[in-house]
Amino acid sequence: MNEQQHTTLGILGGGQLGRMFTSAARTMGYDVIVLDPDPMAPAAHFATRHLCAPFDDPAALEIMAHSCAAVTTEFENAPAASMEFLARHCPVRPSASAVAIAQNRIMEKTFFRDNGFPVGPFAVARDAAEFRQAVKDVKFPAIIKTAQFGYDGKGQYRVQTPQDALQVLADHPDLLPVVIETQVTLRLEISVLLARGANGQVALWPIAENRHRDGILDITIAPARIRDELAARAGKIASDIAERLDYVGVLAVEFFVTGIDTLLVNEIAPRPHNSGHYTLDACITSQFEQQVRTLCGLPLGNPELLRPAAMVNLLGDLWAQGTPPWEAIFQEPDAKLHLYGKQAPRPGRKMGHFTVLGNSASEALEKAQRLRAALGMAD
Repeated sequence: MNEQQHTTLGILGGGQLGRMFTSAARTMGYDVIVLDPDPMAPAAHFATRHLCAPFDDPAALEIMAHSCAAVTTEFENAPAASMEFLARHCPVRPSASAVAIAQNRIMEKTFFRDNGFPVGPFAVARDAAEFRQAVKDVKFPAIIKTAQFGYDGKGQYRVQTPQDALQVLADHPDLLPVVIETQVTLRLEISVLLARGANGQVALWPIAENRHRDGILDITIAPARIRDELAARAGKIASDIAERLDYVGVLAVEFFVTGIDTLLVNEIAPRPHNSGHYTLDACITSQFEQQVRTLCGLPLGNPELLRPAAMVNLLGDLWAQGTPPWEAIFQEPDAKLHLYGKQAPRPGRKMGHFTVLGNSASEALEKAQRLRAALGMAD
């Protein structure tokens, strides 16, 4: 990329992740073109140009192809054909092939298993006959997950018995294809966030400890309160996954911790991740600055944690009684509020987050829980 060409970057998707990427890129001196069909896309507030069009719109893709030095995505469901078209004109990071694996739970689980990464018991069902066989093969209780377009607990059905599973299929005849996973007994959920450059350089942020509510991430604590050996093992598996994918960009790998520090890979996200938002305030280099660096072929920034942190998601439910009392957060000198500029709060919709720093992970968590209570959030 020559000097003139490398001033404009493109991103598919204009949600909160696109907004934070765009803010980081603009701060670093780049112009950003955002492609998103939502006229109120949060990233459009910071973008140099907002192409308000579908992700497969030929005219919009032509503009990006001839205006952008490199293109990335903020979500894993970006159309593969769009990414492949753009890749014929400029670097697209991560690649369409890497994103495709994360788009489809069947491909994702099969990739983990076939490459020797630790994964829980599962069965694949592409049609009714395979579904009936899968119900015989897996142990119950189990979770039925749609192969595509599932996130934040959507597209998932927890079932206790084979009969329950068959009833879910009867009630949702368009459900297939699916993955049926044996439900494991969780001790902890953690995530590894890493960046990998085109030269193979890898930077790992501290392992994060995650707590969910109704299938949506509620609180992230960093660093995770786990043994160093477990953290190192999780980081090695995540790095190996990135290498096997020949991945370039920011990648999140979610793990289940079961038994005595047994690790099972749950899923990957080929982009910055909700559990990595704490890096904006607690690390030398945030996940979004690192996304810019990997996209532009720059050396990776230092991911070092400056202080332990806890991050809390703010969902639309919090707006039920009007604008929340943000002064509760502003009165805490170690807290930072991040709102995403979304116009319509809805139950379960991610509207923002706050991060609070502490002298230890447990102290940060204690402060975060106090702030949650002050905002009127349920325990």
